[in-house]
Amino acid sequence: MLLCAVTISVITTLISSCSGNYAFNSNVKPDNADQYFSASNVKIYNNIKEFPGPFELVGLVEGDDCQTKAHLAPPDPINARTQARQSAYAQKANAVIFTSCINIDAQHCVAQIVCYGKAYKVVTSNE
Repeated sequence: MLLCAVTISVITTLISSCSGNYAFNSNVKPDNADQYFSASNVKIYNNIKEFPGPFELVGLVEGDDCQTKAHLAPPDPINARTQARQSAYAQKANAVIFTSCINIDAQHCVAQIVCYGKAYKVVTSNE
């Protein structure tokens, strides 16, 4: 009987300790949330024939990914394109056409990839 009471007491304590207030910490700052998710607002197209409506060239963009140490992951073109899309969003563009991604030699990187593109403001049916 005593063992049963002790077991119930321990279980009750464990369950009640799970209901405490917890803080959530993140590296995403509320002030910079737009920057973190801005690439999702810029659609990638293969060419201007795919645009759903009138368009305007906003400017040129580029993004890069650098492998800083040999034991780290190699540079990823997806990361480079995401950075370029963030740059396009900063220029008020909502579309990008990538012209090339190339591997380059850089003194501060073991390996580096840079992607270049053109940023556009495209009128869509939602606007």
